[in-house]
Amino acid sequence: MLQVTAQGQSIKCPEGVNLRQVLLAHHIPVHNGKAALINCRGIGTCGTCAVEIEGAVFSKGWREQARLSLPLQHPETTRRLACQVKVLADIQVSKFSGFWGQGEERQW
Repeated sequence: MLQVTAQGQSIKCPEGVNLRQVLLAHHIPVHNGKAALINCRGIGTCGTCAVEIEGAVFSKGWREQARLSLPLQHPETTRRLACQVKVLADIQVSKFSGFWGQGEERQW
């Protein structure tokens, strides 16, 4: 079992699990403000679940790369979409401010 650390919690999960599903199952919010109501529900098109990740995860797919190339994010961003990430190793996750999680202020 792998360990995901987010919002002060340590969560055990199997390899390859979807990060958004793990976080939501443990009541860790992946969206800021009204984005919790207005989001794509995990298909990778809205970009509101952007998080910073330390540790190994699958590389970006075409959908995630495309969304992170749009305004308020940028292709060189180190942020990832939680809904598109599969966990490969123990990771630490951080959420930042802004509707799309694009801000500089760490939320958790």
